[in-house]
Amino acid sequence: MDYLILPCIGLVMGLFGGLLGIGGSIVMIPALTLTYGENQHLYQAAAMICNFCVAGSSLVGHWRAEAFVKPVLKQLIPSAIIGILAGVALSNCPCFGGNNSFWLARLFGAFLVYVAAYNLLRFRPRPPNPSKPPPASKQVQAMLSIGIGLLTGVGAGLLGIGAGTVSTPLQQLCLKMPLKNAMSNSAAMIVSMAWLGAIYKNGTLSEHSIAMTQSLRIAALVLPTGILGGYLGGHLMHALPRNLVRAVFTVVCILAAFRLLTVQPA
Repeated sequence: MDYLILPCIGLVMGLFGGLLGIGGSIVMIPALTLTYGENQHLYQAAAMICNFCVAGSSLVGHWRAEAFVKPVLKQLIPSAIIGILAGVALSNCPCFGGNNSFWLARLFGAFLVYVAAYNLLRFRPRPPNPSKPPPASKQVQAMLSIGIGLLTGVGAGLLGIGAGTVSTPLQQLCLKMPLKNAMSNSAAMIVSMAWLGAIYKNGTLSEHSIAMTQSLRIAALVLPTGILGGYLGGHLMHALPRNLVRAVFTVVCILAAFRLLTVQPA
């Protein structure tokens, strides 16, 4: 049965990722919880592998579009690497160990509430010519970039999420960066830090009495259709009404958040 369910989860994960430019784990982890029950450490370990591979497949397009903001990435990436190591270490703390791992699922549910609220706000009409505040100094931008990287990395390590749902809106809000550039920077951050988080998290699964082979098996079954879904989603984003896709995704987030926020110990 896993050989049917997990590829289907991968396809849906990739489609939403391609359509909205989000991390696939936003779909993958709740779907695994709904299907198999609470096992957050295992799901996060597998999701980090998928985050790295799916984001890596998108880098060529971002590179060809020359959408990276390299001066900002010089601050984002090192702080994100520190953040993801701290986040994984935090996720392995005794307060999240054993039967307490369900608290990680509830934290993920709270994060989905944020994702749903963020997408709902995107439906608001925007003024035709919004006034732009003066740009911040280079020192302030550097400090903001370091803070965004740390926050994104901690979230990725603690919850197994990608960078897009945290880093992209923060870059738009704090650095006044265009969406295309913010999304490209987020993809570069995922590739730069997710591999390290995946090694760290998978290497410590034994602390939770979980075999690493279980995580690798999930990732192997999810990834092929996840990459295919991402390719299809990237093309469909220009054919389907954006607000319709966003509305469906928001409903999915709300339903998944309710399930995760009420999840019981395994």
